[in-house]
Amino acid sequence: MANLCVRAARQSYLYLASPSLLSRTSPRWLCTAAQRKNGQGPEDEGEKPEQNAAEKALAEEKSQLEGQLKEVTEKYKRALADTENLRVRSQKMVEDAKLYGIQGFCKDLLEVADILEKATESVPKEEVTARNPHLKSLYDGLVMTEAQVQKVFTKHGLVKLNPDGQKFDPYEHEALFHAPVDGKVPGTVTMVTKVGYKLHGRTLRPALVGVAKAP
Repeated sequence: MANLCVRAARQSYLYLASPSLLSRTSPRWLCTAAQRKNGQGPEDEGEKPEQNAAEKALAEEKSQLEGQLKEVTEKYKRALADTENLRVRSQKMVEDAKLYGIQGFCKDLLEVADILEKATESVPKEEVTARNPHLKSLYDGLVMTEAQVQKVFTKHGLVKLNPDGQKFDPYEHEALFHAPVDGKVPGTVTMVTKVGYKLHGRTLRPALVGVAKAP
């Protein structure tokens, strides 16, 4: 390119020095020589469209890669959220299994506790005296056994529900009947036929009760 410029400059000088040659020189040739002298030859004009096309292709590729990166990032975030939710659910299931894994066993033991309670209640209190040492010893043994059973129940999160006089709760009580009772507010438990139990806050067996209603 430099050689062309030098050659064009020399030719321009010769034409300018010779009026006869200058008069026969085409204005188009002089314009082309001036453009070459200024570095704006046809070669540079041909390079610009190629450069613009390359820049456009790079911009399109950049936009495409940014879109793919955004999509992959969103998928990664969703995968992290799903993994965290799965971890929380799995941990909750493990904890529930530890707490309520003995639920079936506890239900079976409730029948034993009911029998012990009925046995102690069926003994006439006036007969439990020193005059009946055998009955007294049997009664005391039943009472201690029942107390120990309830102590074990409490240790493992099993709590007795005896809602006598409390407001009826459908989540903890099962109403066997409704009847008007003097001096009782409607909706109040007036009789407990069988006590209920809760295991770690969850009702294992509702208490069977009678409920007062309006006259």
